[in-house]
Amino acid sequence: MRYRIAALQMVSRMDVQANLATVTQMVLKAAGNNVQAIFLPENFAALANADPRRIGLGEENSSGPIRNCLSGLARETGCWIFAGTMPVSIRPDGSPVETPRVRAASFVYDEGGQEVGRYDKMHMFDVDVADNHRHYIESETFEAGTEIFCTDSAIGQIGLSVCYDIRFPELYRKLFSLGARSFAIPSAFTEVTGKAHFEILMRSRAIENFCFTIASCQGGEHDSGRKTYGHSMVVGPWGEILARATTGEDILIAELDFDRQDEIRRDMPVHLQRKLSV
Repeated sequence: MRYRIAALQMVSRMDVQANLATVTQMVLKAAGNNVQAIFLPENFAALANADPRRIGLGEENSSGPIRNCLSGLARETGCWIFAGTMPVSIRPDGSPVETPRVRAASFVYDEGGQEVGRYDKMHMFDVDVADNHRHYIESETFEAGTEIFCTDSAIGQIGLSVCYDIRFPELYRKLFSLGARSFAIPSAFTEVTGKAHFEILMRSRAIENFCFTIASCQGGEHDSGRKTYGHSMVVGPWGEILARATTGEDILIAELDFDRQDEIRRDMPVHLQRKLSV
């Protein structure tokens, strides 16, 4: 079994409508490459917007402008869309997130435009980085999610995660145990941390689980003054890089070969040889 996917790299702005226009253009272009699924980056709809709470309040149901746009694009293209992250002011159970925070929600749309899943970013990027922004306290703006999510799709079982999650391998081990063949890792790595660790982490999570890792990233200098690393990447289960961008807007096309993945897992059955549980 072989599946074709597209991973979109963006340089998102603070303005939602401008970003949705870019998303629409890129999704339609990507769909012309005979792909079954399209992946969007973290913060695709707004990066460093001054009021994510306001955006999130408008996305409390599927008729919100961002969610409605994505549903329409999935329906129009006939592709599954794994929608990076967007701010949402309610939790998956419908309860409100306390002001002033929101959730960083990653929605999944099937080829008919239906929302079929949601993962909320679990690990918050609360760190100091030697760049012009310096202090990142993501938990001041975003409430951490609490549930992992793995779903069947047109490209098999896929586990969802977001950016900083990649530094916590136990999350991916749990997703593997739920049957994941691939991991979605939409990201907005800083230029500093991305240059140091992004490729290593992407290949490590792939090799540890013999899974595909798919990262659509932010990549460039944003109107907020932030700089993101880019280098969107698709990695195969043997740790080989199947497709990679540099910086700026880009569309990666990659093929996921599940027969090869099955062969690797059969020849090296580490999942049957573990001595410790997570």
